[in-house]
Amino acid sequence: MIDVESQVYTKVAEALRAAFPNITVDSTTTLSPSTFPYACIEEADNYTYSRTIDSGSNENHAVVMYEANVYSNKTSGKKKECKAILAIIDDVMNGLGFIRTAKVPVNMDAATKYRVSARYTAVISKTQTIYRR
Repeated sequence: MIDVESQVYTKVAEALRAAFPNITVDSTTTLSPSTFPYACIEEADNYTYSRTIDSGSNENHAVVMYEANVYSNKTSGKKKECKAILAIIDDVMNGLGFIRTAKVPVNMDAATKYRVSARYTAVISKTQTIYRR
């Protein structure tokens, strides 16, 4: 299996921590974070790209999808903060060769928290070269 999750997570987490020193960044989904702002970057799908399987049934490429969830609980400006955090995630993921395939805003807990969820997809070779689909 082609696995680049730790490399992708590390690049995104480093960029977020540089821009938002108080942010908590994790690699597993948490529906109710205890600290804010909070971001989760997690590999949500990874499957063999069947067009490039060789005659020995070896995987040469995988289609991967990462999901980013960003949370804020600011009294004022929570949507703006989530968008600013997601903009950094977007820049890093695009720079790596991923394409954003979804972005969905979510009001939570009677609008006391705000969440933005985004998904990024790419094809990755066994040599870890990332291709836009």
